[in-house]
Amino acid sequence: MDTQTETLIAAGKPDSVLLLACGALAREILDLREKNGWSHLDLTCLPANLHLYPEKIPDAVREAVDEHRSEYDEIFVVYADCGTGGMLKKTCDEIGVEMVQGPHCYSFFEGNDRFAEKADDELGTFYLTDFLTRQFDAFVWKPMGLDRHPELRDMYFGNYTKLVYQAQTDDPVLVEKAKECAERLGLKFEHRFTGYGDLQSTLGKL
Repeated sequence: MDTQTETLIAAGKPDSVLLLACGALAREILDLREKNGWSHLDLTCLPANLHLYPEKIPDAVREAVDEHRSEYDEIFVVYADCGTGGMLKKTCDEIGVEMVQGPHCYSFFEGNDRFAEKADDELGTFYLTDFLTRQFDAFVWKPMGLDRHPELRDMYFGNYTKLVYQAQTDDPVLVEKAKECAERLGLKFEHRFTGYGDLQSTLGKL
């Protein structure tokens, strides 16, 4: 797999901080950067489809940090654990960079403390973000083979009861698309506006 980074913002200032982020968060980070005037934050992203292969994320992050370390005094990794079983945190500790706290983006968008409080009540919940709602077919439906074998849906999602759309933005079009995704999966639908959650407060401290 090609894990080459894509640089979206490079200010080139001496005091700039490089955000090494998941491609699924690029739009949200760029929106926060513009909204808050965080011109000191540069952004480069790894491919969003690395989430389909979480075991590859730590090495991809290590390689990207090595690639950019000479250009920046500070690099911040905008990934949560993301299914790496703690290996990403171990890698970041080894190479001396900080990362976003939390088990996954659903948690930090909700707010890690709030997500943890709800965990027992949210068993059987499937989550979508703005990105996953837009890219539902590419990142959920097709990778699970449901485009070819829709009969597998109930096997995959038989233990789920609802789909929660964690909206980062107030977009009626995305709400309707998320409802459609819930219908396709045979799940109850809940729309929950989270905004940017802990992502915003974390980046605001850099």
